[in-house]
Amino acid sequence: MSLHPVLARVTADIIERSRADREAYLSRMEAAGARPGAARSHLLCGNLAHGYAACVDDRETLLAERAPNIGIVTAYNDMLSAHQPFKDFPDRIKAAARRAGGTAQIAGGVPAMCDGVTQSQPGMELSLFSRDVIAMSTGVALSHDLFDAAILLGVCDKIVPGLLIGALAFGHLPTLLTPAGPMTTGLSNDDKSKNRKRYARGELDREALLRSESAAYHGPGTCTFYGTANSNQMLMEIMGLHLPGTSFVNPGTPLRDALTDAAAVRALQISRLGSEPTPLARVLDERALVNGVVGLLATGGSTNHLLHIPAIAAAAGIRLTWADFDALSRVVPLCTRVYPNGKADVNHFAAAGGMGVLIGSLLDAGLLHGDVHTVAGEGLERYRVEPGLGPEGGLVLHPAPAASADPEVLRPPTAPFQPEGGMKMLEGPLGTAAMKVSAVSAERHRISAPARVFDSQEAVREAYAAGSLTGDFVCVVRFQGPRANGMPELHGLTPILSVLQDQGQRVALVTDGRMSGASGRVPAAIHVSPEALAGGGLARVQDGDLLTVDAVSGRLDVMVDAAEWEARTDAVPDLSGSQHGVGRELFRLFRATAVPAEAGGGVLHLDGGE
Repeated sequence: MSLHPVLARVTADIIERSRADREAYLSRMEAAGARPGAARSHLLCGNLAHGYAACVDDRETLLAERAPNIGIVTAYNDMLSAHQPFKDFPDRIKAAARRAGGTAQIAGGVPAMCDGVTQSQPGMELSLFSRDVIAMSTGVALSHDLFDAAILLGVCDKIVPGLLIGALAFGHLPTLLTPAGPMTTGLSNDDKSKNRKRYARGELDREALLRSESAAYHGPGTCTFYGTANSNQMLMEIMGLHLPGTSFVNPGTPLRDALTDAAAVRALQISRLGSEPTPLARVLDERALVNGVVGLLATGGSTNHLLHIPAIAAAAGIRLTWADFDALSRVVPLCTRVYPNGKADVNHFAAAGGMGVLIGSLLDAGLLHGDVHTVAGEGLERYRVEPGLGPEGGLVLHPAPAASADPEVLRPPTAPFQPEGGMKMLEGPLGTAAMKVSAVSAERHRISAPARVFDSQEAVREAYAAGSLTGDFVCVVRFQGPRANGMPELHGLTPILSVLQDQGQRVALVTDGRMSGASGRVPAAIHVSPEALAGGGLARVQDGDLLTVDAVSGRLDVMVDAAEWEARTDAVPDLSGSQHGVGRELFRLFRATAVPAEAGGGVLHLDGGE
């Protein structure tokens, strides 16, 4: 089917506004990759001796300078369930590369913090900036210039975007990402959510809540809800940076091992010395990024990617804006129901047909660019598959089913759950904001109520405990942006506001902070930009002001007389508590130089990237 005209127009607009930056980026990447032969052949003998000193098994192959060498950048740690399986991946990749006639080395490691551990804790104020640290760490790892291709091992929230942003500085290198897969299904996400609300109401004690959480998060692999981590996997596959069918295969299974082996072999094939050299800069273009946005909207993915995708685009010399998300959201329907947008988890999504069915149906509807470069070869049609094992245990790709096995979880664009995508952009005197509507009931897409203003989520908890959050209200939590305190997720507010909503109150959240990729049923206008500390309208809001959060018309309004509004001065709370402790003092320069949420919220951005 021909490409949808809105997709064509949005892509053309991105190409035109990015032309100068993209051409400059590609010129740099072409120059970086222009040297013939193995990358290491241009290093001095002393450089090489240091790089090979410990490579007993592969030293002779490396010295010959004819076989491709893969650089592995790993986010392994055994505290983070999604990354614990990566412990054995480097040895597996090295063995598979050796059998295929190449070599592989661990180029370096990157930090991998868990937002689930730091949620509602001071450490969450480092979370968004960890993306920039990961990007820089990836750059340090690849700077040794020993590598003809790269494999990036990462799964969770800021880690995949950080790895990719760092790798794009080496866009002349062929690069693919390899995940570990989701944990098997435990206590359902729906039951977990109910128990959290019971705890908020005082109906469960802490021990019972802990047992509930541990039954949900119970083993190795990604958390099973469709938050940022699993949205990452969808994005990498639909943008052609994973091997087909890679995203949602459980860890510790023969199929997962076969996919990891195949990634090593494919990295050699697309390497600078391989039969199909495919630089990362060629794969990650404007079309691939539009495909990523379409996938995010069609699946009701994490709002965090309103920060990450523009930042990734900027690293490739591409200017992608929230207006592009908004335009695409109007024509991309919601095709999945996975928690928090439904009761199913990602294992149910995979069983219903997963990425192969999703990509195939979006291609058939003209809602994806099919003529893209991918790490698997030319064209996104290659991703209409599901992986399996052959008779000797090797990877086999079967054609994906023609239709979903469970229409309550996965549907085609011709019969969607909602006619528009899972996100909306809101604008008004308070600034520009995003709202995830895929899990919010239609009657709550517009809330108009008096403001209750707080400068921290702790203050909201205290008000709830005191019983003062009565009646209909819009909960304003401000000074939560990148420059104020690193833009933490405010997921701890979800159970409180959900309980109040369940009691019949009409409530909404407005904040310049973030909500988790697991944002749920409460309408939330998030990422408000400019943030309060940078002169945004939230700094002028007062208790009792009538606010309207309207996803139908795309408005975020405050009903205050214009003269009074202009006469108000910005609130300036004491933010010193966010400057020290749990490493926050190390990120002072990050807070001082962070760009607005619309540009990614970090410190590595297009205008400062050269």
